[in-house]
Amino acid sequence: MRHEDIQEMQRLPIFAGVDPARVQAMLRGSYLQRFPAHVELVRESDQADFLHVVVDGQVEVFSAYRDRETTVSVIGPGNSFIVAAVVLDRVYLKSARALTSARILMIPADAVRLYFAEDAAFARALALELALAYRGVVKELKNQKLRTSLERLANWLLARDKETGSRGRFELPFEKRTLAARLGMAPEVLSRSLASLVPHKVIVKGSEIQIHDVESLRGLASPTPTIDDPEI
Repeated sequence: MRHEDIQEMQRLPIFAGVDPARVQAMLRGSYLQRFPAHVELVRESDQADFLHVVVDGQVEVFSAYRDRETTVSVIGPGNSFIVAAVVLDRVYLKSARALTSARILMIPADAVRLYFAEDAAFARALALELALAYRGVVKELKNQKLRTSLERLANWLLARDKETGSRGRFELPFEKRTLAARLGMAPEVLSRSLASLVPHKVIVKGSEIQIHDVESLRGLASPTPTIDDPEI
């Protein structure tokens, strides 16, 4: 890895508080690669050879069973994915692919486990990643078990609007097929659910979403902090 790349990677959240000399040693044995959209990065049931950290772009974590496939999460810059498999030296329970063009830092799993055992700051950073991932799973389980497909969609739209500046207008960050899988529904159910939001003044124009009555949509969604607040 180039010297300027190492300097950039040192600023990633996973290295916060870690001795710079140790970070540099870890990074010298790591790889920084750019992948085009739709390239598979890890495959379910394969051994975890690397810890992957998203530097730029978005990564879709997904799983498949027989002829069915579901999106588990969408990972953005600064976040790592499938940490548990690396720490435990076990196989991946999920697959991952680049959703957009993405730059990925790949840290060899052996190095991750070595520094996890030897460096308290790095171990803490990984523990935080694991804790956040666990809380994310709990929130998603509650979202899927306690809400209808329409309620899940309404809450996702509110969250996405907030992420994009609360302007009441935004572009879908990925294809509707991916959004449907992310929300745990078939594409045709997503289409019907979007149509059902017209009385709440949600307008869909291609990949653009317009929300003309946020309070009406919020009344349908009934967001709750223990599911929807990313800071909790």
